[in-house]
Formats: sequence, C-alpha cells, structure tokens
Amino acid sequence: MTKGKIKKVFPGNNTCYGFYSFYDNIIQGKANKIFILKGGPGVGKSRLMKKTGMVLVEKGFDVEYHCCSSDNDSLDGVAIPTLGVAVVDGTAPHVVDPKIPGAVDEIINLGEYWDEKILVEAKDEIEDYINNISSKYKMVYSYLKEAKVASDELEGYFKEATDWAKVNKLIYEIINTLFRSSSPQFNRKPEVRNLFASANTPGGYVNHLDTILQKVKKLYLLKGQQGACKEKILRSIYHFGTDRGLNCELYHCPFDPNKIELVCFPDIEVAFLRINEPLEFEATSVVGLEIYQEFNCDEFVYTDIIKKYKREIKDCKKRISHLRELAWSRLKSAKESHDDLEKKYIKAMDFAAVNKRGEEILAKILVIADMLPVE
Repeated sequence: MTKGKIKKVFPGNNTCYGFYSFYDNIIQGKANKIFILKGGPGVGKSRLMKKTGMVLVEKGFDVEYHCCSSDNDSLDGVAIPTLGVAVVDGTAPHVVDPKIPGAVDEIINLGEYWDEKILVEAKDEIEDYINNISSKYKMVYSYLKEAKVASDELEGYFKEATDWAKVNKLIYEIINTLFRSSSPQFNRKPEVRNLFASANTPGGYVNHLDTILQKVKKLYLLKGQQGACKEKILRSIYHFGTDRGLNCELYHCPFDPNKIELVCFPDIEVAFLRINEPLEFEATSVVGLEIYQEFNCDEFVYTDIIKKYKREIKDCKKRISHLRELAWSRLKSAKESHDDLEKKYIKAMDFAAVNKRGEEILAKILVIADMLPVE
C-alpha cells in the first residue's frame, strides 16, 4: 500500500495583534467528524494526534499536521481532508467550540484520566507557572507590536519610491499569462482557506513550505526588499483567481496576518510566494516543479528616493530585527516554563487510559473511511 503524504501548516500564530487563530479553517467545507480534545498541558493531546496521523498515513491517506506555533514539537490538530475528519486541541488559546454537537463534534475530556490529588498538591506551583507564561507572552506580543510600527515606517519609504505603473503592468502580464489557459468556474462559489505557512516559534521563524507546495507544478517567487509591491501583486492575483471561481489557499504573514505570504490555487497547481526577511526558501526543495520563475521587485524602486532615506531604512531594519529576536527569545523562555508545567501534569496522568481513548478515536475514523465511497 502506498503511503499518504503529510502536509504541515500552522492554524494559529504569534503576531503583532497577539495570538491569531484560523482554527475554523482546519477542516475545509463540511466536516463529517471533529474530535475536540480538552485537558491541561501534558495530558497527551499532541501525542494522540501524531499517532492517529501516522496510522492514517500508513493506510494511504493524505494527512495534514496543524503545527503549534508555541511549541515546535507539538500539534494543534490533525486533519484528513478526504474523510472530512479532524482531531483538534480545544484548549486555550485555541479554544474550539462544537458547532454541531454530537452529530459532528465530539468532545474528548482527557482530564478524566488525571489524579486530581497530585494536581491539588502542586496547585501553587502550577499557578506560578501559568502566571509566568502569561507574562512572557505579553512581552512577546509587545515586541511584535513594536516591530510592526517600524515595519510600517519602512514600508512607507518604499511605497513612496515605487513605480506603481510598472507594478500594475507586471500584474497585468502575470494574470494574462497565468489564467489564459484556465476556464472560469462561474457556476460555483470558490472556497478560500486561510492558514499560515510560517510561524514565530520558540525556535525562531519556521516554515513548512516544502510540504505545502508538494502538489504545485508552477511556482512564482516575488523577491526584493519592497514589501508593499509584493503585497499588491499577491492580493491582485488572489482576487482575480477567486473571481474566476478558483479555489484558493491563502497563507498569511505570521507577523501581520492582514498581509499575504503565499497564494496557492490547487485547481491549477499554481502558487505565488513572497520572500521577505527572515523567510528563507529554496525552490529546489519542491519536488515535481515544472515551471519556476522569480520576479525581482527591487526593479520597480526609484533608487534616488531610497538613497534619500538610507539612514532611516537602515534604522528601521535594525529595530525590526532586534525586536523579532527578543520576541523569539521570550517564546523560547515561555516554552521552557510550559515544559516545566507539563511535568506537573505528566506525573498525574494515566497514559494507558489516554492511549486506549486514542485507539477508540482512531477506530471511529476508520469506520468513517469504510463508509465513504471510493473515488
């Protein structure tokens, strides 16, 4: 049996607006079953989801791992798109409320399998850890908010220096070339799925683009310092594609989720990615690419205007870099405190019972797989 493929994304992120969630997009379209895991840290939610995902991959299903932006080794969810099934972490900060309780959504309380006496004895320590972690996250979001102020200032200089007529010409050429051979789908409303491909994590800036782009045949990279220019190009392509009825996966910027990092059209196997510091990406990591092209957005910038703001631009970049490093450092520190908190719960858990509950969830998923028609 051929193994399924694993796709890794982030459903939530640590951003300049605080924790930002796209958890409603873990399952696209109608869901057949969503298992919502409740319980404290260290109760085995991530391990249960990983085990479920790996079994289904071995059985030939493509599986999505929805990674945690606050813990590089943990999952916030696992989804099997062809089955319309997901298992998700429903604890703070990614609270998931059942939309169709019983019929679709099932709440699994892993707190049933802890020894409350052990936790009560550690109450004061647990409370200290929680307060400490909360304090560190406030610092993280303060640094990222401050970094956005510097980023907006930097973008302003480049907006002034941009030849927008040339930008519009490139957009026109891309659209005419790209969509010429694809037929409009005006008989349907396109599905747009919002997620993150990259994240601010305890390990720094992390992306899973190699898994997200594994089914893409045509990849276009927007490079250069200019941010506003790339944003306009991506947003124009997104709107034009969805206006023609194409389904779209829209991946947002992890620093500012109001901006776009990646536009992917699965129907025509095409993707547009902007490269902004600190994102690093090599197209050679994408297997099966047929067309690859880069656009240098610095070509649309008037160098004399940029020279005029040379000192201010250098200062902005320095501030942004410094504040990002501070945010990642605090995320790492919060993760270390969270690990210590988890140890308190691990001591109180009956993991044999948790594993049994995980097997019951897997069995229900396999029943759904057997009931669905084979395509």
